[in-house]
Amino acid sequence: MIDKEKIPLWRDSRFLKIVFQVFVVLMLGLIVLTLGTNLINNFKRLGLNFGLFFLIDSDRTASFSISDSLIPYSSTDSYGRAILVGLLNSLRVMIGGIILSSIIGITVGLGRLSDNWLVRKIASIYVEILRNTPLLLQLFFWYFAVFLKFPKIYEPGNFWDLIFFSNQGIYLPRPLGSLQTFLVLGFIIFNSFLIGLVWNKRYKIIVTLEKKERLYKGILFGILTLISLTFIFGIDWQLPQYDSDINLIQGGLNLSPEFATLLLGLTIYTAAFIAESVRAGIQSVSKGQWEAAKALGLNSGLSMRLVIFPQALRVMIPPLTSEFLNLAKNSSLAVAIGYNDIYAVANTVSNQTGRAVEMLLVVMITYLIVNLIISTVMNRLNTIVRLQER
Repeated sequence: MIDKEKIPLWRDSRFLKIVFQVFVVLMLGLIVLTLGTNLINNFKRLGLNFGLFFLIDSDRTASFSISDSLIPYSSTDSYGRAILVGLLNSLRVMIGGIILSSIIGITVGLGRLSDNWLVRKIASIYVEILRNTPLLLQLFFWYFAVFLKFPKIYEPGNFWDLIFFSNQGIYLPRPLGSLQTFLVLGFIIFNSFLIGLVWNKRYKIIVTLEKKERLYKGILFGILTLISLTFIFGIDWQLPQYDSDINLIQGGLNLSPEFATLLLGLTIYTAAFIAESVRAGIQSVSKGQWEAAKALGLNSGLSMRLVIFPQALRVMIPPLTSEFLNLAKNSSLAVAIGYNDIYAVANTVSNQTGRAVEMLLVVMITYLIVNLIISTVMNRLNTIVRLQER
């Protein structure tokens, strides 16, 4: 047998590709090192020290208050504590916005394809208005024309004495951290797993398709009803109460006008773009799939849920990823309405300490990490739903 001639390394394409990649990485590292060295040298020339240790220095207090805070905070805390508060404020807007905008966007996207003329037109008007209006302008509208126009604190509006609203915010019932609440939450989680089990095992029920559909719908409806009643009446709620003597609403969960504005504005703005992605994804499924589903005797609801929507996800997920990333980055507009997110807090810290470069890096790295997490999760989801080839 004749031995194959060994290919020299300088002619081996695989080796050359590795060398090229190593060269690119080294060049990027050299550039970053050069820029970092220049930055440190310039700081030394100006008599400044580059570093982030001032954030945890207990002798240097933040000396400013933050109205919205998920954790205990006072003006005597460190700058690092203030940055943490701003980060948590940003995360709750991002997470809440992604969840709510997805729900609204999918609903509106399906509405744009509805056979009902009124529903279809309302969904189209919603999308066209929201997509073609600047987000900052929408935030100003919700803040100055809606939330700040709520009744004064001494005459707050309310719904059934459960929800109060004024120009100082919206007050909702808040679950207390009692044993009763944790037991009810455990019961709800157990029933949620039960719903998933019924949903996944529904095809193994040995009955006809029509009876099968009615059977698992009835089971799911019963479990969902039980969960809803348990959530409403089982959890230990703290209700907001208006004290007329001091003109103050005490107790409950307070949503400040700034937080409510940012969450609502980002949600309905991003939902308009998500709706278009949903519509495009559904319309990308070939007409033959619809006809095949009808030939199997599936109604429109089953056809959408079991045949069309799973295939449309392959087209929808990439643009949905972009919209979620845009929502996370657009949350930095909070500074325009006075909401204390990480950008606003970092800006205040920068003005007080003169550490503009450090604070800029903190904000950039924070948004980078958040967006990388969103991208990783969505890419994983995209891998799961993609078409598996043999």
